[in-house]
Amino acid sequence: MTVEFVLKRIGLFFLIIVVAGTINFLVPRLRDTNPIEQRLYEFAAQGGLNVKYMDEMVRLYEEKFGLDQPLWKQFINYWSDLSRLDFGKSIAFFPADVRTEILRALPWTLGLLTVSTIIAFLVGSLFGAWLSWPRAPRVVRAVVPLLMTLTAIPYYLLGILMIFFFAIYWPILPAGAAHAYDIVPGLNFEAITNILKHAILPAASLVLASIGFWGLGMRGMMITTMGEDYMKLAEYKGLTDRRMFFRYAIRNALLPQVTGLAIQMAFIVSGSVLVEVIFAYPGVGALLFRAISANDFLLMQGILMFVIVAIGISLLVIDLLYPLIDPRIRYQK
Repeated sequence: MTVEFVLKRIGLFFLIIVVAGTINFLVPRLRDTNPIEQRLYEFAAQGGLNVKYMDEMVRLYEEKFGLDQPLWKQFINYWSDLSRLDFGKSIAFFPADVRTEILRALPWTLGLLTVSTIIAFLVGSLFGAWLSWPRAPRVVRAVVPLLMTLTAIPYYLLGILMIFFFAIYWPILPAGAAHAYDIVPGLNFEAITNILKHAILPAASLVLASIGFWGLGMRGMMITTMGEDYMKLAEYKGLTDRRMFFRYAIRNALLPQVTGLAIQMAFIVSGSVLVEVIFAYPGVGALLFRAISANDFLLMQGILMFVIVAIGISLLVIDLLYPLIDPRIRYQK
């Protein structure tokens, strides 16, 4: 891996950020409706504003958010603000900053989805490898089809079923929220255990719905790997099943899974919208849902920009690490 290659990949990363960020700027502004006016009329319909001064308020708010300026000037201001990590003021949560709202919700999403994704990846990949292994235990062959079947059920539907069975019919777990109302989040035993207890159901719905995805992908790669010459040579040499399974089969079949995991980890930043809404979990997904419901395109832009940067960084890192993970890969002309 040369310095020239690394610089090219970094340049490609910035190009992706610029192109995706430009699309992120343009798409919300192609709409016909005025988000400020629509939001204020919603307040007026609820009796919170005086309709008589609506036009004046719309003008003042457009000036406040910079929407009264030409599109090219908004574009320049947009990138100028992004360079300072300033995403503007939220329309729905005014006067709160978009960055403040995202950073408030981000730790909940990262904690829930990172753990869920890694557990689903490890368990699904291991069970998928066992399922394709000729000498796999019978217990694995009995359990794996059940886990594969769960993949056909959407994760949000699994979440609803879990709420019914484990929070209503058999009330052993909380139905929603990130913690109890009388608990202040902090680094103490009571708060941590309460937060973990509230995260069990949403995490379980994500894990059970994802295991089959990772398992099927790993099973296909294992079948391909077992037909390779080095696997036959290892068998002829009399190596143990354990060594052939872990050192030869899984090690080579896992590479495409790692790429999928890198992409999946990048999307964690956006949160799992439906799961967070169903379980009233205060993550980025629920925040995005509230932004869409409130017509807050500034908040939507900020969340999408976080996702774009996360995906770009994730792909850049995996692109640079691939030659180190697999020595057979070389980026050469």
